[in-house]
Parts: sequence; structure tokens; C-alpha cells
Amino acid sequence: MTSSHPLDEAAELIAGADAILVCAGAGMGVDSGLPDYRGNEGFWRAYPPYARLGLSFAKLADPQHFADDPELAWGFYGYRLDLYRETEPHEGFGVLLEWGRRKPTAVLTSNVDGHFQKAGFRLVAEVHGSIHHLQCARPCRPDIWSAVDLQLTVDENLRAKPPLPECAHCGRLARPNILMFSDFEWISQRSDQQLRELAEWRRRYPRPVVLELGAGKAVPTVRRYAELASAATGALIRINPRDPEVRHNRGISLPYRAVDTLTALDAKLKAG
Repeated sequence: MTSSHPLDEAAELIAGADAILVCAGAGMGVDSGLPDYRGNEGFWRAYPPYARLGLSFAKLADPQHFADDPELAWGFYGYRLDLYRETEPHEGFGVLLEWGRRKPTAVLTSNVDGHFQKAGFRLVAEVHGSIHHLQCARPCRPDIWSAVDLQLTVDENLRAKPPLPECAHCGRLARPNILMFSDFEWISQRSDQQLRELAEWRRRYPRPVVLELGAGKAVPTVRRYAELASAATGALIRINPRDPEVRHNRGISLPYRAVDTLTALDAKLKAG
């Protein structure tokens, strides 16, 4: 490449791409105003009642709470469900969607907020599931169903008030279809099908530019997938203000927020 600035290099890669694979982590949602769960301080600023109880994100995202204290468990996930429903995807999603109208585009994300679908994307693989879908908490069968009609009341202590969601088959408690920590009861069939569809897309477009957005190291699922997907070409663009480094110079590092970088890249592409 002849460009000296990484942003120019990234714009050139996208302009010449046959296809774009978007790999997005939590930083993508943070730019929409969603809470940053990295570290207890950021988590507790977003959820003060849990600070008083000394409960971290990892402790709350434990499926055992649905058996031991379902009001606590559903308070946490019910509050997040309302938040994700009310929050609009930031303008960076629109930029990606516009690029996707010109080039084949697929998404892999660890986010459970459903914002890529809300923004209009169709081929989305949600590797950790979705808060907008439910399953039996002690799975009586491998069914997954929509949470579109679910309405919960969450009090000032972030505890859910009964009635809590129930499994339509056995009448026991239902839970979000999300992969939690130490989770042996997550039903992965929906995510597995999405990943199969993404694998088929990659067979059709084996050399995409991989655009990684806000994917951290703490749970490196998205980073690893992006690195593997770009291993043959080195066409990785890593956008991350905290962990922007790329290994062995196999990609472009952009240490900025996702929304700012996407709009800047779009401006460069439109300028020609």
C-alpha cells in the first residue's frame, strides 16, 4: 500500500474488498450508550444496587441464580432487556449497512443485544446467544422462543417482580437464551444454525476484509475468530481504543471508538 496513515490503508482495503466480515464485541454497543461491563467500577456505575451488594458482572451472569434467586437473576436480565429494546444502534451501524448494500457482508458478534438485526442486518451469528430469546431454565426440551411479548417489572433494587417467565411446556422458570459463565444448560441450537449459515457465506466469500470492532481480550471469542478468518490474507482491521494491537503485523490497528472510526472511513470512501 502507498498510504502512510492506517486510516487511509483501512479505507483502501474496504474499497477493494470483495466482501466484508464484521466481527463485533462489546465496544460496538458501548458507542450506542450501553454500559461498559469491563471492570467492576464501570459495571457498578451502571448498576449501583449491585455495587452495594458487591456483585460483579461475572457473579450476576451465573445461571445458578435462576435456581437460587430467580428474582435477582431476572432483575438483572430484565433490566438489560428493557435497556437494549430502548437503545437505538449508533450511526456506525448505518455505515456498515450502507457498505453491505454494495458488498456482501456478514456479522459475527458476541453481543446479545440484537442491535445488528435492529439496524437491518440479516446474516448475523450471535455466538453468545440473544437476550431477545428464551429457553427453559432447566431444559425440559431443546426449544427456544421469542421474548418479544415479555414484559417484566424490575424494582429500584433491580429485582424482578413476579410473575416471572415460564416454560410453556413444563411450567418451570424460563431464562434468556444467553451463554452465561459456567453455563452447562444453554441451548445453543439457534446460535449453531447462525454459525453454519456464516460458514456457508465464508465458503462463498473466502477472502473478505475482516472488520473487527470493540472486541476485547477478557472473553476473546470475537478476536480469535477475526484473526483466524483473516489469517490467509492479513486483511484484518482492528478498531479498538483499549486493545488495538495486532499480532505479527497481520492487520491494521486503529485505536479509536467504533462509531468515530466507521464514520471517518465512510467519509474517506465517499471522497474517493
